[in-house]
Amino acid sequence: MVKGGFIIVIDKEKWHERAKEEVQKHPERKEAFTTSSSIPIDRVYLPEKVDGSYEELGFPGEYPYTRGIRRTMYRGRFWTMRQYAGFGSADETNKRFKYLLEQGQTGLSVAFDLPTQIGYDSDDPMSLGEVGKVGVAIDTLKDMEILFDGISLDQVSTSMTINAPASVLLAMYIVVAEKQGVAMNKIQGTIQNDILKEYIARGTYIFPPKPSMRLITDIFAYCTEHTPKFNTISISGYHIREAGSTAVQELAFTLSNAMAYVDAALEAGLDIDKFAPRLAFFFNGHNQFFEEIAKFRAARRMWAKIMKEKYGAKKEKSMQLRFHTQVAGSTLTAQQPDNNIVRVALQALAAVLGGTQSLHTNAKDEALALPTEESARIALRTQQIIAHETGVADTIDPLGGSYYIETLTDQLEQKAQEYMEEITTRGGAVAAVEQQYMQREIHRAAYDTQKKLEREEEIVIGVNRYQLEEEPQPDLLRVDDKLVEAQLDRLQKVKQERIDTEVKEALSALKKAAEGTENLMPFIIEAVRRYASIGEICHTLRDVFGEYE
Repeated sequence: MVKGGFIIVIDKEKWHERAKEEVQKHPERKEAFTTSSSIPIDRVYLPEKVDGSYEELGFPGEYPYTRGIRRTMYRGRFWTMRQYAGFGSADETNKRFKYLLEQGQTGLSVAFDLPTQIGYDSDDPMSLGEVGKVGVAIDTLKDMEILFDGISLDQVSTSMTINAPASVLLAMYIVVAEKQGVAMNKIQGTIQNDILKEYIARGTYIFPPKPSMRLITDIFAYCTEHTPKFNTISISGYHIREAGSTAVQELAFTLSNAMAYVDAALEAGLDIDKFAPRLAFFFNGHNQFFEEIAKFRAARRMWAKIMKEKYGAKKEKSMQLRFHTQVAGSTLTAQQPDNNIVRVALQALAAVLGGTQSLHTNAKDEALALPTEESARIALRTQQIIAHETGVADTIDPLGGSYYIETLTDQLEQKAQEYMEEITTRGGAVAAVEQQYMQREIHRAAYDTQKKLEREEEIVIGVNRYQLEEEPQPDLLRVDDKLVEAQLDRLQKVKQERIDTEVKEALSALKKAAEGTENLMPFIIEAVRRYASIGEICHTLRDVFGEYE
């Protein structure tokens, strides 16, 4: 190349020889450097590592969308800053929502307590000790009305992390909008509704896979017609990664699950280009900075090819992988929690450089308790600083064309494809779940990671390196037991004031529909409208579908 009027000849072999001499004088920190997916990291990356020329990478907003799904990306508007929140009662969570919106949050994200996630009312013996602990307790439509009191559902986009009873919470959201005078076709948001990853990694399932898939396709069909702006599923790699998977496994298992949902929808008679544009994804933002950026780019390219080549989708939006990112909760440490602010910032930066559509940044104290108002604000400010102060959002795919990034993108795609081919030979994602294949692979990866930490081959600051003898005790948020008592009182009052005959009729109609083949969403909406509880609706479906053991 030419520099300053002189021709500089780059002799690759000579450079490598000089590097070896330097290593003899100053040994490298490790014998072998690898990513979290055990992909070897070379000392330096050169043009020949990248398949094809720079021009073949394509442009943002063009198939296969490696460089992003929009032609102007963040130059038009930033990603949605969607902070996950929910604790105790609907009243308290409503206050937190309003606080975050006042602080500049641009989308809501609801965390539900464990009883809600598995379809039990707060007064059920199974709920004892768990009401309002890891999210907000929602028993009936009344709770949902309080949760969104003073928040117009035609002005805000809401994400709900709910899976097995997703149809019930979606029904409640629809009826709250109805009571606010907001038309169904105006509401925007996402329900997670991803049951396969519950069997694989998380465990908040209720029904067996087959009826669970029916509920999901019923939601697809209903929302395609009635709520065209609402994302009907958020296919989640996040929890797969939290369970201990590698980045490659997160990619492969998430996309395999997505294909299972597409197959189920097609078998139910739905049109690919009608339901596919409302499919969304949910990925983890983990520690390996460059691998994470490459993972997001590979995911877009792989999904575009799958939708076009396998399923014959014609619409651009059917091929565009839209995703939310949450930074990795599993990387947060109880030791020296202030360090988590740095971890979160770097993980969030990788998500932005990778082209995320929305983002949640964890609070520094979440390894210890639910976040305080102050720590939630710092987490939101982290996103705002990235957006407004760093300049990383001023150009699209700023690391595109990097020899390292492009090589990693190719390698992640190749290795994920190998996993997906294995899953296909096993009969697809549902069969692989039933065979415990994905579960075993994740457990093996998690075990390997733990061993590396114990051998100090991987360093976690404050945990296995640079520990403090005495840890200061931070102020933590505690859920007041009085909130639980108030929740139980409200549920009892709702059950006393509603018209029991209407509730029984609605539940009876739901049971009959579940025994047949009708779409269940209208029946669930009617039961919700009559103030049937989540436990009553889910128990009605349990009677027909059974429970997954």
